[in-house]
Amino acid sequence: MLGLWKTWKALEAKGIMGINRRNADYVLKYNKRHLYPIVDDKIITKERAIEAGIHVPEMYGVISTEKEIDKLHEIIGGRTDFVIKPAQGAGGDGILVIADRFEERYKTVSGKIISHEEIEHQISSILTGLYSLGGHRDRALIEYRVTPDQIFKSISYEGVPDIRIIVLKGYPVMAMLRLPTRQSGGKANLHQGAIGVGVDLATGVTLSGTWLNNKIKKHPDTTNAVDGVQLPNWHGFMKLAAGCYELCGLGYIGVDMVLDQEKGPLILELNARPGLNIQIANDCGLTHRAHAVEARLAELEAKGVQEDAEERVRFTQELFGHAHPAER
Repeated sequence: MLGLWKTWKALEAKGIMGINRRNADYVLKYNKRHLYPIVDDKIITKERAIEAGIHVPEMYGVISTEKEIDKLHEIIGGRTDFVIKPAQGAGGDGILVIADRFEERYKTVSGKIISHEEIEHQISSILTGLYSLGGHRDRALIEYRVTPDQIFKSISYEGVPDIRIIVLKGYPVMAMLRLPTRQSGGKANLHQGAIGVGVDLATGVTLSGTWLNNKIKKHPDTTNAVDGVQLPNWHGFMKLAAGCYELCGLGYIGVDMVLDQEKGPLILELNARPGLNIQIANDCGLTHRAHAVEARLAELEAKGVQEDAEERVRFTQELFGHAHPAER
C-alpha cells in the first residue's frame, strides 16, 4: 500500500493527469454538452472547417440510409483510392482505406483484395451504428485518401501518420506524432498498436516514443529511429490547432492532423475526450501545463484582453518547448 502511495505521489509531482482529473477539471468544465456534435460527428466537423477556410480531406459523398448505398458507384466514380469512415466512429474502428483497384475489385492499404459488395456490407454495418459512439445509427463518409509526406517513409509502416495536439482554451499544450505499425494494421491508433512519439512544441522535432505503453527509440518495423525528426511546417500545425478553439467552441480538445504530400497540413478530426497516453510519449504530465495556461487566462482576464491564435502559440512554445525547459 505504501508503494502505491509513493507511486501516486511521484506521478502527481510530475504533473501526470489521470482520467478522473481530465474528466472533472477539463472535459466537464470546458466542454459544453450541446457543442459535442460538432466534434463527435466527422461530417459536421468537416463542414464547419470548410466554412472557416480550414483545410480538410475532400469529402466525396455521404451515405445516410441503406437505400443510398446504391449511390456508392456514383460517389466513387473513376477514383482508384478513397477512405470510408463512420461519421461518429471512435478509435479508428470501422474505417476502410482503399489504396487501389484490381480489375473489378479493390485493394486495401494492407494489400487485401475485396469486392464492391464487401464495401457495401461495410457501409451497411456503419449505418447500423456498429462503430458509433453509443451504438446509435450513423452515416458513412467517403473522402480523399491522404498520401503521407515523404518524411514519414522511414518511420512509418503503411497507413497515414497523424499529429495530435491537445488544446486548452485555444492554447496548444502537448503534441504527439502517431505512427502506424504492422501490429496496428497501418492505422495510427495507439490502442491498436501504433507508436506515439512526443513532439517538442517549440521546434516540431520528435522526441522518444511509446509503443504498447513501453518506451522505444526505434520503429519496430522499419528499425529506424523515431526521435530527432524535424516535422515540416510545424508552426502551421500549431496555429491550425490553436484556431480549432474558435472553430468548435470546446475548451479542451485533441486536434488530429495529417501532412499530405500534395495538400500540406489537413485537419482530420477533433476529439472532446482526448486520451492521456500523450503524456507517456512526452515523458511529461499535462497538469502543470494546463495550470500554467489557466493562470495565463486569469491574468489576461484581469487585464480585459484576449490573445489571438498566433499569440497563444507563441506563449506555449516559449513556456513548454524543450528549448525552454523551465517547466521540467
